[in-house]
Amino acid sequence: MTKGQFRMLRRRIAGVDAVEASTRHSFPRHTHDHFGIGLIYQGAQRSLSGRGLVEAERGDVITVNPGEVHDGTPIGDAGRSWRMLYLDPAIVETAVSDISEGGRRMCEFADPVIRNAALAAHFHELFVIATTSEGGDAPLRWDEFVLTLVAEVMQLVPRDACKVPESITAARSLIDDDPLAAITLADLARESRLSRFQLVRRFAKATGLTPHAYLVQRRIDIVRRLIAEGTSLAEAAIAGGFADQSHMTRVFVRTYGVSPGAYVAALG
Repeated sequence: MTKGQFRMLRRRIAGVDAVEASTRHSFPRHTHDHFGIGLIYQGAQRSLSGRGLVEAERGDVITVNPGEVHDGTPIGDAGRSWRMLYLDPAIVETAVSDISEGGRRMCEFADPVIRNAALAAHFHELFVIATTSEGGDAPLRWDEFVLTLVAEVMQLVPRDACKVPESITAARSLIDDDPLAAITLADLARESRLSRFQLVRRFAKATGLTPHAYLVQRRIDIVRRLIAEGTSLAEAAIAGGFADQSHMTRVFVRTYGVSPGAYVAALG
């Protein structure tokens, strides 16, 4: 792949997005609605996630949980190359329920970086299936590999392992209830029963994002869902609370590394 390229591949399996990238781009803090699992093929990167500051290099498997705030910066001037699969939570939920024989339904990846050659090879095979297979025995092969991979990689921890303080939960819920509302810092402080200064510091500590950054993330999440459902980019921008399509596109590219148009094209 050409250096500087970020490509979202055409979706072949429902609920699975595949991305391959070779870039020096530094991603700001953001979240995904999906479980992400990938492999570094060249170079190395440093990232801050909900599970700490980590470094990943060639051959390392990397993971991210839904809603987990993370970023990514290349180590060195050459950038890094990686491939990622983003799995709808329902896919992981079904796999976890099957593996645990109904004992558990949803958990999280425990480790953001996993150094395991066998697991890396397993991911490579899964990525090939997700990006090249259609029809025939592809569904059977996919299900087998997903179940095996989830069983290998998810040294499972409960999703509520890290509790957010009630004060911050209240402020976050105010945003979640209506991300399009004209919410002020005073509104959030009142809801959390904290001063505005306390709120900003504690919100960032608990979630990894400032209140405004969290609000923007929730709005771009809305845009992403709408365009996946077939809404035009212009309409999605307005529905997501952005000033115009250009503003929405800048945020989308900065967050996900791919343009909204490329995302739509990949969905087929």
